[in-house]
Amino acid sequence: MNAYPTEAIARSRVLVVGDIMLDRYWFGEVERISPEAPVPVVRVARREDRLGGAANVARNVVALGGQSTLIGIVGADEAGQSIARLATQGGVHADMAIDAENPTTLKMRVLGRQQQLLRVDFEQPPASVALDDLDARVARHLAQHDVMVVSDYAKGALDRVEALIALARGAGVPVLVDPKGDNYTRYRGATLMTPNRSEMQQAVGRWNSESELTERAQRLRADLDIEALLVTRSEQGMTLFTEAGREHVDAQAHEVFDVSGAGDTVLATLAAMRAIGLPWVQAMAWANRAGGIVVGKLGTSTVTAEELAGDSL
Repeated sequence: MNAYPTEAIARSRVLVVGDIMLDRYWFGEVERISPEAPVPVVRVARREDRLGGAANVARNVVALGGQSTLIGIVGADEAGQSIARLATQGGVHADMAIDAENPTTLKMRVLGRQQQLLRVDFEQPPASVALDDLDARVARHLAQHDVMVVSDYAKGALDRVEALIALARGAGVPVLVDPKGDNYTRYRGATLMTPNRSEMQQAVGRWNSESELTERAQRLRADLDIEALLVTRSEQGMTLFTEAGREHVDAQAHEVFDVSGAGDTVLATLAAMRAIGLPWVQAMAWANRAGGIVVGKLGTSTVTAEELAGDSL
């Protein structure tokens, strides 16, 4: 593979729009079972907050050496303040709408001996006034960016995604979408979609052969007027479908420790590479390498430019 394009990536500008969440981890030791119920007692020794969802995509772009602006919705609460602080520390320019009526989406995980024991989610769909605010922020920032990433976690920030895609398309800005659910017509007119294997099966049904997958993927791509469709397939690697045909790369994970946020890393890498004009096939190869590195880390993590550069030697 060619050398990592450090200087070009430094000039890339990626606008990330979508569902922002805070990933909160409580790490501890398990030494006994509760007398109140047959559950382990975790004595918490360390707490850590990380950017999740669309915020993790933006953080990954910066870790790769690019420039990233993050737009989404957070609540007027402690979790929202933590996201703003972490974004600043991570070099992400965050311009987030504040929803005074609803909380920041928060996923709290309790781990004992590096094993996840419990996850507690706090989330509510955003108010319409917050969606209006998000739309206005996207309109202000779009022209200053090379690529727009849509990170959909079905939390409500992208309830009007059709209008956002139309706005970007009108401005000539490519749109890369990490989709959710099975109603892919919402993303019509995007430039690229990156469903995982399960999401692709939801959208087109199960396939029994590679030729059947190719036929269904190309039909979906044409129906939605999408330039490229990248199906991430875990241990089976990634398959790219474009007008030119089908391209595939095998998975490169050395050791799978945690797949949390791996899709965010793949999406961020694709965005950064497309922002500097690399062809889809080359962008996929870099994204595959990044995904292979990040699954060897615990929780929502990033891959740095140095790690990818070293992996390309």
